[in-house]
Amino acid sequence: MDEVEGAVETVSIPGGVLVGHDGSECAQHALRWAAALAGRAGLEVHVLRAWSMTSAPRPSSWSTGYVPPMADWAGAVHEELRRHVASAGLDPGVTVHCHVVHRSPARGLIEAAAGADLLVVGARGRGGFGGLLLGSVSDQCVHHAPCPVTVVRTGTGASLGGAPVGRRS
Repeated sequence: MDEVEGAVETVSIPGGVLVGHDGSECAQHALRWAAALAGRAGLEVHVLRAWSMTSAPRPSSWSTGYVPPMADWAGAVHEELRRHVASAGLDPGVTVHCHVVHRSPARGLIEAAAGADLLVVGARGRGGFGGLLLGSVSDQCVHHAPCPVTVVRTGTGASLGGAPVGRRS
């Protein structure tokens, strides 16, 4: 793992299902879908949140006039990600690992996907334009990830066990 001032920039995923998570409901849906698949396939789930200071929750050490160290920001992001995973209601038999990287979302996911069996992302996250079918991060992952990619769309009425909306092999 590469680190800059206490914030990890890359992670190595040793197989399993990698899920991109930005804190959105769409990401929660993708996480549930990925965990259901991983449970059926006997794979572990790796949930990754890529962050920057503008997208991270404020660390508890933050105060007016004081910018906390990067490790505090990374810790706050990791804690928020763990809360999202805990609230997803996943099967307790599925092993889930949480990772945070100080990187752009697309780059962080694509780099981490080098060791994954499958990358799962939501079709819409926190940013972007409502009229796009895929968000910019999911689009980048579909075109550049080194492993198969499944894009899970919300609001389509498909069950968690249904066929993936988009896939690249």
